[in-house]
Amino acid sequence: MRKIIVFSIINIVVILVGMFSFIKFNPPLVSGAVGATNDYHAVVLAIGNKGFSEVKVDDVLVNGNEEPSHIKMQVSNPLKGYIITDTFDEEAKAYGIQNIENVTIQPDTAPSAQLEKVNNGTATTDDKSYGISVVHNKVIEKVNIKYTYLGISFDKTVTIK
Repeated sequence: MRKIIVFSIINIVVILVGMFSFIKFNPPLVSGAVGATNDYHAVVLAIGNKGFSEVKVDDVLVNGNEEPSHIKMQVSNPLKGYIITDTFDEEAKAYGIQNIENVTIQPDTAPSAQLEKVNNGTATTDDKSYGISVVHNKVIEKVNIKYTYLGISFDKTVTIK
């Protein structure tokens, strides 16, 4: 009986380590198209989740470790797209501009999958697509996204310019 318990515990540990390793080497947050203003002081990054659980964005930094002036999340659909703006006025609100801490990125929302739906003619307004809008007082060269997935912290860096 004791051998069965020990064997079961070893199996559970091996499975958990395997799952952790798989998730760590295949991070769920993916990026797609990047749009920017002419001066690169405002960008929008299409992002999505290729995983099976929600992704929560914890922080966004630019050019290494600088805090941007403004960060917002656009929750749109692949038919509508995103708006590139450095002001979050009434026109921008039509694109689902929200505070980043209020949004969790749903599974199966990778930008490449969204684009494929658009190309196949199967995209609907019910499909969710996500974009991070970042505004900074200097040229944005890199955006670093810190996020959590299944309690595990990740960093994703996207080169802009």
